[in-house]
Amino acid sequence: MSDTGLFGPGSMTWRVNREGVLLLGGGRALVLQVAHPLVAAGVAEHSNYRDDPWGRLYRTLDLTTKIVFGSTETAKEAADRIWQVHGRVHGETREAGGRYPAGTPYEARDPELLMWVHATLVDTAMLVYTRYVGKLTIAEQHAYYEEQKLLGEQFGVPSDRQPDTFTDFNDYVRDMLAGDRIAVTDALRDVVDATLRPELPFVARPLVAALNLVTVGMLPQRVRRELEVAWTPGRERLLEASRVVISRLLPVLPRIMRDFPPARNADRRVERLAAPA
Repeated sequence: MSDTGLFGPGSMTWRVNREGVLLLGGGRALVLQVAHPLVAAGVAEHSNYRDDPWGRLYRTLDLTTKIVFGSTETAKEAADRIWQVHGRVHGETREAGGRYPAGTPYEARDPELLMWVHATLVDTAMLVYTRYVGKLTIAEQHAYYEEQKLLGEQFGVPSDRQPDTFTDFNDYVRDMLAGDRIAVTDALRDVVDATLRPELPFVARPLVAALNLVTVGMLPQRVRRELEVAWTPGRERLLEASRVVISRLLPVLPRIMRDFPPARNADRRVERLAAPA
């Protein structure tokens, strides 16, 4: 069965999440996710992040785009796949972090952990979009968040475990970043090291350096400070200069160069559905 999917054309989700520039926020989202000690333990024990630091993030991205841009059937299959994978991720922490002592049990299906991972994706997507693509009105921001609550449910976060409004969501993210459920652990440091300094050919180093600039520059000050990642006024100016260049370039690029391929596939699916009418 083919249909427009869970969101469809005209939704804020299709408008925001179709932009390929959101990939610039991948490193930020990953670091923030693993800043939760229980998420960090799951990543450290159940993934090959050292050999493939971006693999987990982009596997998540692949399934997320299927939920966002796929048909209802495709979205359900992707959501089921995420739930199955999470079912294999459980254990006990090997180190203390924040409010969690060593030996704290964790499981990836825990709504608290799923909510935090989902929140990092939503918060990062909005941050990158408004920095590089364009501003969103308050009404558009609220509409986007309301739609993202449906996406959160596909990840396994019950609606009653999600912040009720966009204002509540912002309060939740702020409280998380200020509280003791976020902490720097050895697992986080290792993930950050693997993310910022991947083993790639020499020719790829300029690209890595550019991505690292964006990743570090968009991290909350507390996380950056506690990770002891260097950040200077000069790097801040360089980040802003790169932002200006990219934001001016995007409007003149053809959609085929801007959009995620699943978004273009979704557009074609909608066109085919509309053709008989």
